[in-house]
Amino acid sequence: MTAVLDIVTDPEHGGRWTSLRSPGREWLWHRPAPERENVAPDEEFVDAGGLEECVPTVRGRPDHGAAWSRAWTREGDTERVECGTFTLSRTIRGTTAGAEADYVLTATPGFRFVWAAHALLDLSEDATLGMRSGATTRLFPEAAPLLKQDWPAGAPWIEGQWPAPHGLPLDRLGPDDGTAVGAVVDTARCCVHDGADRLALEIQADGQPVSTALWRNLGGYPAAHPYRSTGVEPMLGRVFDLADAGPEDAARVPESGEVRWRLTLTAACRCRSPHM
Repeated sequence: MTAVLDIVTDPEHGGRWTSLRSPGREWLWHRPAPERENVAPDEEFVDAGGLEECVPTVRGRPDHGAAWSRAWTREGDTERVECGTFTLSRTIRGTTAGAEADYVLTATPGFRFVWAAHALLDLSEDATLGMRSGATTRLFPEAAPLLKQDWPAGAPWIEGQWPAPHGLPLDRLGPDDGTAVGAVVDTARCCVHDGADRLALEIQADGQPVSTALWRNLGGYPAAHPYRSTGVEPMLGRVFDLADAGPEDAARVPESGEVRWRLTLTAACRCRSPHM
């Protein structure tokens, strides 16, 4: 059985998705962050939860990208933000199975970027994440203390296989344990299982690298006042920081001057298993 998703966005405050609701459930996690109301471009990221549009990078500079700190405009069903070197627009519509969001990034041919739908989900300790078993999974340096092996000197990431790269199980959340780990999985689709509820997120983009990023923060971040948050993030690119991207790790604007992609969200999906 499928369920239509109801989506609310806040164009004035960075285009953040503030609600992603299926019947009887709000999927997006939130936290009080009144300072978000007055941010300016290039300031440090203010985490209010929801779903952020992170582009042209997630980590690095500008922190969580350039779009989240700028006001968007709306014309009909389309929302748009101007970020100096590029323009991003999106059109969100409901479907019989959930919702679709169509994106267009316009920039000078050759412009490279990473984009992530930085969705922080409100999930229980029993939730599991279903992605393609055996998919190449990049772990980043914050995972080093959790591994039995030494981290290679200077390596921006190491690769393993989903669901337990280098013996670190990432598909199950569990209780808070004071850790925070980021990973990028070489798959276009993730299905979140939480009790009887299901939410699938899938990215499609012709000719561009696609992946799914995971931010599994079980009370390990930030150091001063940690909290729990789980990011499931369909992505163009294969790294968090554009500065670390190799030739095949970032999206690139072709001669047409635009990149188009679609994010599909499906509620109550029928997934085969948590290790799909």
